Amino acid sequence: MVVFPHAKINLGLRITGRREDGYHNVQTLFYPIPLHDVLEILENKQPDAPPLEFRLTGNDLPNAPGTNLCEKAFHLIKALHPQIPPTVLHLHKAIPAGGGMGGGSSDGTFTLQLLNSYYRLGINEDMLHNLSLELGSDCPFFLKNQPCIGTGRGEQLQPVDFNLKGYALVVINPGLSVSTAEAFKMLKQFSEPVDLEHIIRQSPDNWKNTLVNDFETPVFAVHPVLKHIKDTLYESGAVYASLSGTGSTLYGIFKEQKPLPGLASSGYFVKWVE
Repeated sequence: MVVFPHAKINLGLRITGRREDGYHNVQTLFYPIPLHDVLEILENKQPDAPPLEFRLTGNDLPNAPGTNLCEKAFHLIKALHPQIPPTVLHLHKAIPAGGGMGGGSSDGTFTLQLLNSYYRLGINEDMLHNLSLELGSDCPFFLKNQPCIGTGRGEQLQPVDFNLKGYALVVINPGLSVSTAEAFKMLKQFSEPVDLEHIIRQSPDNWKNTLVNDFETPVFAVHPVLKHIKDTLYESGAVYASLSGTGSTLYGIFKEQKPLPGLASSGYFVKWVE
């Protein structure tokens, strides 16, 4: 059985405070995009097979063995359902790692769903939500597969009827990884909540000064190449451009697809996804 974990971008990302549990309150719109990894599951019928054989191909990942969220997801399910037989999971990465597009979170969440479906475990939606939250604050979004306003840690999700139909969307990743934990440490102040749904109901032409990612200022200071990419997107005609998550991926929204000579020849990951 094969599934295709998808990426996301953040339309706006405000950090509105630090919580007593050590996490931060956020306000963002999670928007799914058609950029996918590939995840396959098989029962391992080899004699003396380990509980999990995890295979990884595609993009290089910085994770140490045993730390991939697919592996963590498997062990969460295995603890609840020890009858699961030895399993092979094969993940082929196409979504850039450490890029703020939620690739790892999506992979882990899709692993939960895949195990549930493949072995007919009968885990309900509420339990899947709770298990995904153990993997990461943005993981519950990948159970939804539709645009959602995220608040709380990001796990409080309000689906919204929204799309970027009529616009072209490009994502660009320069090949560097930004640590989410380090990015949070860089924040110097918190933002006041805004009426995010009202903002996104406006034309993207009007988002530049209202739809803000709080991580841009500190992350751009450490990685000026990211600011250069954002500036280049605007110079190339984007009506809106932003960092996704804590980076390092940026995206640009255009009226139509167009050549990006200053970026396409850079060796960066550049992909039009809408």
